Amino acid sequence: MKKPFRIIDTGVREGRANIAFDAALIEERQENRVTDTIRFLRFPPTALIGRHQDLCREIDLDYCAANDIGTVRRITGGGAIYLDEGQLGWELVFHRASLGIAALPDLAREICNAAAAGLGELGVNARFRPRNDIEVDGRKISGTGGFYDGDILIYQGTVLVDLDAQRMVRALRVPQSKLAKRQLDSAAERVVTLKELLGPKLPDLAAVQSALIRGFEDVLGIEAEYGEITAGEERLAQQYFDEEIGSDEFVAEINDPAADDKVLSGHHQSAGGTIDAYVKLEGPTKSILQRVLISGDFFVTPPRIVFDLEAHLKGVRLDEVEPAIEEFFRDSDVDMLSVTPGDFHASIANALGEGAAHG
Repeated sequence: MKKPFRIIDTGVREGRANIAFDAALIEERQENRVTDTIRFLRFPPTALIGRHQDLCREIDLDYCAANDIGTVRRITGGGAIYLDEGQLGWELVFHRASLGIAALPDLAREICNAAAAGLGELGVNARFRPRNDIEVDGRKISGTGGFYDGDILIYQGTVLVDLDAQRMVRALRVPQSKLAKRQLDSAAERVVTLKELLGPKLPDLAAVQSALIRGFEDVLGIEAEYGEITAGEERLAQQYFDEEIGSDEFVAEINDPAADDKVLSGHHQSAGGTIDAYVKLEGPTKSILQRVLISGDFFVTPPRIVFDLEAHLKGVRLDEVEPAIEEFFRDSDVDMLSVTPGDFHASIANALGEGAAHG
């Protein structure tokens, strides 16, 4: 018997309100007040950063403020993205047992393959590219990501239907290292839209949604039907918005940590994304971690595990950092997408190495 999924479309909502609805949907599914759900969503012009990213490093805040582009911090990991009404967001929120797939990398592959199959119905040769992109001839048409919160998974992505690429390039600070990896001069060359691919045959958003639904149903073996957004979801979304996600403080939670001249910074490029460590030392010989802040576009689940790791490392002697990290991940219920404990240690070690070089 195919697993039933509810479909909802929350339309165009302010960026922080969209993310607050994500949090509400997860909680409502955890409490069994709603069923497994496919949600479609859209944004006004918005620059979104991942849960662990450095705000001013990823977004040109002055440009965004001058051009009415909202700034938002997601509750999922991953990198910074620009969204507007020309892109269609999609997400699946469901119980861990629903698809019979437990590991996040395996779910990422299957869900991306399902979305790619849906786009294929529109006449584009979409393919999953590990770790979490959907591409057409090497250019990204959909970026994705997700995490577990207890037994509930949220996995989300976007389809680039149409895009003001130059506005995206101005709003986001795309690292040259990312462009160099693919021999691209501009982030705009890295992406492709349905409009560019299909020209006058571009379908409307309803047809794109229908194609994605068919892909999800066929590949994931589910049965999806349109349903209602509940009053409980709306109330809870407003609460999350008011108490945390809608605030400037939440968006700027990580913002230019390297500005403190007593902070050592280190960078590590892992298979699962960039990891940056900002380290402050204490003690007579500066051999104890006073504080560690970890940022980047990696995916770990649940995302709050990174904050637990930072707390775990407070007061640890430098010669004990690596075993402390190994112990933390050994004793924690963590799922990671192409990231290892050694990657986190490498980032901290690089920070300490830079500190020694400048000391």
